[in-house]
Amino acid sequence: MSFDVGRVRALYPALGDGYAYLDGAAGTQVPAAVVEAIAGAYRDGIGNVGGAFPASGRSDAIVAECRRAVADLVGGQPEGVVLGPNMTTLTYRLAAALAAGWAPGDEVVVSRLDHDANVRPWLQAAARVGAVVRWAEVDLGTGELPAGQYQGLVSERTRLVAVSAASNVLGTRPDVAAISAAAHAVGALTYVDGVHAAAHGPVDAAALGADFYATSAYKWSGPHIGAVVADPALLETLRPDKLASSSDTVPERFEQGTSPFADFAGVVAAVDHLASLDPAAAGTRRQRVLTSMAAAEAYELELFGVLLGGLEAMGHVTTYGKAARRTATAYFTVAGHDPRQVAEHLAARGVNVWNGHNYAWELTGALAIRDAGGAVRAGLVHYNDAGEVDRLLAGVAELG
Repeated sequence: MSFDVGRVRALYPALGDGYAYLDGAAGTQVPAAVVEAIAGAYRDGIGNVGGAFPASGRSDAIVAECRRAVADLVGGQPEGVVLGPNMTTLTYRLAAALAAGWAPGDEVVVSRLDHDANVRPWLQAAARVGAVVRWAEVDLGTGELPAGQYQGLVSERTRLVAVSAASNVLGTRPDVAAISAAAHAVGALTYVDGVHAAAHGPVDAAALGADFYATSAYKWSGPHIGAVVADPALLETLRPDKLASSSDTVPERFEQGTSPFADFAGVVAAVDHLASLDPAAAGTRRQRVLTSMAAAEAYELELFGVLLGGLEAMGHVTTYGKAARRTATAYFTVAGHDPRQVAEHLAARGVNVWNGHNYAWELTGALAIRDAGGAVRAGLVHYNDAGEVDRLLAGVAELG
């Protein structure tokens, strides 16, 4: 059965404004079900958790179901789902907790491929305790992050390896399982940034060897909520800074302040939406998510072939990244025009794209394009269609 993008698009109210939303790598639109779930939570009445009255009980139930939904999305245990405002905040929180057990001379490994949210927190945590930072380098010609280099980067002093499951600008999907195996062989933990990857295909955090798997719902049709999924037993070993009066149980001990309970209801609706992308998907929600996201990935990559082929056929366009495994994300420059000018030109034609470094700070620096404004990013998700790709290509062709 072919992917019915028309059916999917009809679920998204925002897509009716006539714009081509090719900015999904920076955040997706949300289906009506997510809007209704958030509004419904407020309509029904919610309170802070742990109270003796029904509105509080509704919030308790929302939180529990949100943990179950995120666990179903990435493959984990609900008791190991830490919820928070975004991946960056949660990563800083966990970096501080993990670094409390590091000593001078310990080592952490980060990569030039990663979004800065999976680099800077580890560099700063390492600096505070005197740990050594080692860098995994990107093959700038292909955009690959060779997994073999990790054998020479890890040692018995390595405490953590931070790596992306997919680059948010090049789309590169590293061999995270092999990288995790190298880390685990020396007793190190892996912190996997799955923010970009989770929107573009099925996720199995255990198969990746991820001790921590970070994701953000606004990248996969949900509200602005972040989550980190880990083994509850591992979380039990960490003691984050927290209020004396707040819960000391896992995973609540990592969640500071009062949570946005209505948004959590939106996260549940977003996972249910992803599970329904393939109407023929059957079984548990986890099984339906895997089936539907595999169908969405196949559709996106087929459409991406048209987008990338069209860009590479233009002599005035330079594309970055040629990884064998990647998401449907294009990063490119146009001769004679800085990236912002290209984005403005496309916006005037009803096409939304991003420009700049997109927080791939180390990577754009290594590519020597960061100081010149980075590049243009067009990211496809499961609600984009061929007409939108054609509009982007036509707009870029006009700049030739």
